[in-house]
Amino acid sequence: MSEQDPRLSRVRLLLGEEGLSKVRSAFVTVVGLGAVGSYAAEALSRAGVGRLRLVDFDEIRPSNINRQIYALGSTVGRKKCEVARERVLDIQPGCRVEALPLFADAETMDAILEGPPDLVIDAIDSLGPKVELLCALRSRGIPGLSSMGAALRTDPVYIRTAPLAETRCCPLAARIRREFKRRKEEFPSQVLCVYSEEPVLGRKSCASLEQALKEESLERGRKRPAFGSLPTLTGIFGLTLANEAIRRLIGGKFPD
Repeated sequence: MSEQDPRLSRVRLLLGEEGLSKVRSAFVTVVGLGAVGSYAAEALSRAGVGRLRLVDFDEIRPSNINRQIYALGSTVGRKKCEVARERVLDIQPGCRVEALPLFADAETMDAILEGPPDLVIDAIDSLGPKVELLCALRSRGIPGLSSMGAALRTDPVYIRTAPLAETRCCPLAARIRREFKRRKEEFPSQVLCVYSEEPVLGRKSCASLEQALKEESLERGRKRPAFGSLPTLTGIFGLTLANEAIRRLIGGKFPD
């Protein structure tokens, strides 16, 4: 898709030719294509990002249909990354898009971050792989955006963006900070987090959330605790990540 393609005309009006050119030449990797990551990848492809690497080892399940863009009756059982690739190409035929059916761990990190990308979006929903990716971004100096916990939230007005060290009221972010301290790693200062300050105590105690996160392992396919989530909140998390990604790609601020 060329920069003059009518599908990008509304993006051009807002970003200008220079801003659109930067988006078209950008290389973004999205790791995790579930409730949050699917919306992030969708927005990036519609905004005209020229190269996308989409990473997820999992298959689409019936339980995904309430909140994930790629989850349809017709796609159940297929790899998320392959369905995502097809959708991106249907939106933006000229996009250079890779589908990597990989589990994020120390062994696959070189393949996930090969390039390196201009920006990485972390939409992983399990603790161990998420920490592994954030540590790799810090050690390699790759800019990133990371989704914290969107489950159990119902009010979008509480959604915030901040560095990991400054997040509040998010059990997942607190657990990640402790993991960094346990590993004696510095927080990834070049990574901005999207999180919610909405209290979740009325739905499930923070202690229960903390325990569930602690019990997760890196075992592939392990059944994780099922927390309730709304497509509205997870979608806003993903779109917020994509919006921040576009802002960074064009130089840090949107045109006046």
